[in-house]
Amino acid sequence: MKNKKYLGAGLVCFAASLWGFDGIVLTPRLHQLSVPFVVFILHFIPFLFMSCFFGKEEIKNIKKLPKKDIFYYFCIGLFGGSLGTISIVKALFLVNFQHLTVVTLLQKTQPIFALILARIILKEKLSKNFFFLTFLAMIGGYIMTFEFALPHSSGSGNILSASLLALLAAFSFGSSTAFGKRILTNSSFRTALYTRFLFTSIITFIITLFKGDLVYFTRVTSFQWLIFITIMLTSGSMAIMIYYRGLRYIDASVATICELAFPISSVVFDYIFNGRLLTGQQFIGAVILVFTIITIGKSQK
Repeated sequence: MKNKKYLGAGLVCFAASLWGFDGIVLTPRLHQLSVPFVVFILHFIPFLFMSCFFGKEEIKNIKKLPKKDIFYYFCIGLFGGSLGTISIVKALFLVNFQHLTVVTLLQKTQPIFALILARIILKEKLSKNFFFLTFLAMIGGYIMTFEFALPHSSGSGNILSASLLALLAAFSFGSSTAFGKRILTNSSFRTALYTRFLFTSIITFIITLFKGDLVYFTRVTSFQWLIFITIMLTSGSMAIMIYYRGLRYIDASVATICELAFPISSVVFDYIFNGRLLTGQQFIGAVILVFTIITIGKSQK
């Protein structure tokens, strides 16, 4: 039993590290492409891959779902899959490799939005210290973004716009979590994963089509296709499956600690591949942010 707990913790740490690697190393390498096109391909390729193995079976399962569940799946595809991913990818593109760690860490505020929306949508109770801890997280995020200065948008690599987009992504992913809790009682994880990628592929395809960005199919280089495939095999759907496999063997509070691999790996990869480190003030903000997010996760039953 203990060995399975170690295995679960290791899998969650590994998945979180893959997400850190993606945000710092992989996705930013696609900055010459259109954001909606990138998000479409990042979901469409895994969707095709899953369709080859269990597509027919999952289509049958989807047809059996209640209409209310289909609506929630659409919301997950709209917010978590489309709006959230477009926002975080756009944020990573805006900073031009200069503040990637800041953007990825701000995305870690997702649990705050997830719990607030769970309170609104699912009527779940919040812990007594939730709003105080949320205030501390906001302070940490502010220090990490602007250090001990007033907000500014010039001369900082679009850091203000990127930070706002990262928070929008956190809100979108958090809402996706709240919607997901409404439907997983009627669906397997595989059905949920497949349906999310199905709706996200459809939504982002429509956006890409109306923006006239399908022309990027002819502009993608061999190296960029390699990045797309690498994301699919590592930080994309593969990391999600590794993460949930690990959650089978450990408690949510342990998983919260294991997810520290995400910010830690972000800092490490940003230094290894881009030669950048957080400043002393940014590091203080990052510690405050990560500590409060972990505390929120542990205090919320």
